[in-house]
Amino acid sequence: MVITIQKIVLSLICLTSLSVNALTLDTPVQQCATAPLLIGKKQVGQASYFAQSCKKPWDSQSIQLNFAYTQDIPEWAFKRAATHFLKKNIADFQENSALNHITQLYKPVRNGDLYALLYTHPSKTLTLSLNQKKLGHIQNDQANQYFKIWLGPQPFNAKLKQQLLN
Repeated sequence: MVITIQKIVLSLICLTSLSVNALTLDTPVQQCATAPLLIGKKQVGQASYFAQSCKKPWDSQSIQLNFAYTQDIPEWAFKRAATHFLKKNIADFQENSALNHITQLYKPVRNGDLYALLYTHPSKTLTLSLNQKKLGHIQNDQANQYFKIWLGPQPFNAKLKQQLLN
């Protein structure tokens, strides 16, 4: 009887984890790189880059960036930095851009929090999650351009870009 209950519980745990993975991304991705997330010289966390193919350009496939934080960061800091780097990296960026919808979703983080930014290429959908809770998404032909904050010609941190893409 005890063994049967353990098998049922184990089966449910396995099914639950498979369901979560299936809901996260329709197209499988692999981890390509991890690098320290620095603000100035202070490490505030770690960034991880996932892609369908680590050898293909980031802007032609489904990708995901995870940001695991070791420091508290206020909401306004995310919003200000995102807007600044979108303006630097996207020609004619406007405040009413669909990309700004993602920026407005940011919440403050504490040590141990994890932001995930997921782009699904077939559906042109960008989703922002905090600690595996979906905050929102956009579906737009230019949705993957949001990653230019970190991977564009004038990124948040050039060394981080290099470490994630090489």
